[in-house]
Amino acid sequence: FLAAMLGFCLTGDLFNLFVFFELMSVSAYVLVGYEVRHRAALEGSLTFAITNTVGSILLLFGIALLYGRTDALNLAQMGEALAARPADGLVIASFALVACGLLVKAAVVPFHLWTADAYAVAPTPVCILLAGAFSELGLYGLVRVYWTVFDGPFGAHAPTLRAILIGAGVLTALVGAVMCASQHHLKRMLAFATIAQVGLFLVGLGLLSRDGLAGAALWIVADGLVKASLFVCVAILQHRFGSVEIADLHGRGRGSWTLGALFVVGALLIASLPPAGPFLGKAIVEEAALTAGAGWLAPLLALVTGIVGGTLLSAGVRIFLGRGARAPRDPAGEDEPDRESGDDRGGLPVLRVTAGLLLAAAIAWPFVPGLLDSTARAAGFFVDRPAYAAAVLRGARPATAGPELHGATVGAYLYAGLSLAIAVGFAAVRARGTVQPPAGVAALRRLHSGRPGDYVTWTVLGAVVLWGLLAIGVG
Repeated sequence: FLAAMLGFCLTGDLFNLFVFFELMSVSAYVLVGYEVRHRAALEGSLTFAITNTVGSILLLFGIALLYGRTDALNLAQMGEALAARPADGLVIASFALVACGLLVKAAVVPFHLWTADAYAVAPTPVCILLAGAFSELGLYGLVRVYWTVFDGPFGAHAPTLRAILIGAGVLTALVGAVMCASQHHLKRMLAFATIAQVGLFLVGLGLLSRDGLAGAALWIVADGLVKASLFVCVAILQHRFGSVEIADLHGRGRGSWTLGALFVVGALLIASLPPAGPFLGKAIVEEAALTAGAGWLAPLLALVTGIVGGTLLSAGVRIFLGRGARAPRDPAGEDEPDRESGDDRGGLPVLRVTAGLLLAAAIAWPFVPGLLDSTARAAGFFVDRPAYAAAVLRGARPATAGPELHGATVGAYLYAGLSLAIAVGFAAVRARGTVQPPAGVAALRRLHSGRPGDYVTWTVLGAVVLWGLLAIGVG
């Protein structure tokens, strides 16, 4: 899995990119279904595999169309060939297919349905890999292919593509936040928190600007560290008490002050606690959105991070303080016990240290010397297709970075304060048991049926919608 991830990031060949992503995916299917003695693990792995295989087929068809048009698979060569002419129906269809294949991996709505089923049954180390890297690599692949291959023919239609990507990101963030707030199973809750965060990252990437890309990259690294720490905390609870249902854990963590503090800090970091890494990445994305004339995105980011952080915070209050009404059992979260259940012996002190180190790394991330300058240089080169093609095909040295990347502004601290206020207020109300699910949440939950056939249908429907939007806006 890790070797395939590295190959996926380093390759400059589109077909090799597909092969490495498939190697990573197949490894992930096996790891998710590692507990083969339990039906739930096999069902989650099967759903994961079937849905993602459909995405892989779409991706492969898109690559075939591009190869037929350009007679090349090298990203730089393909970009040079396509830049010489405007986008036509074949180019639009190929981008739609490639994008859908990668968005399935990224768990963007409506391609996300496999995510919670896989996270709920995967061993904790696998959950860390999925939440911290797998989905984010789908987004990386999307922007990598766009900037190296499709930037030329789609350049004149950037506003349309920007609207489509930001719209998909906003929808994903809102659906993930609402579904996260409706969960009472910790692994499923973190799965939907991951989906919500993926939507926010897609918003930053969808701005199609250097600063949006840089902010999203910084945010992704810090958020991955935080989610990894939270999954480790969940693993400790599962080892000690044999469950990850909040109803079963209510008040049972009272004596675990260290673990409780780690969990609460993680929830606050998700809600953009300054001056940590998630706050810095979110601040740069907000500034990029303002520059692009989309200032309305900043309060939306605050709302989503506030709801997700507040949901996790309310879970911590119930588990570690025993306050508030007992949460109902999650009907979708009653999984078979696995080998992570047990007692408080063995490696749990090591796990606590690991969770603390991960949170410390997320907090210290903005203070890495030269971080903003190096990120600005990397992002500037990443979005410069002619410079990339010249470096790959003609051995030219990439140009130096453009304007500096600025850190958090006063407005960023105000929006962070709003996000934290939403999180604390939402957690306080939710802990008292007075929050009623919004209308339509029950229907939304029914869409996450666990049936692979339903998920494949939504995947195909999403591909058709994306192709239609591109055909209308670009064609």
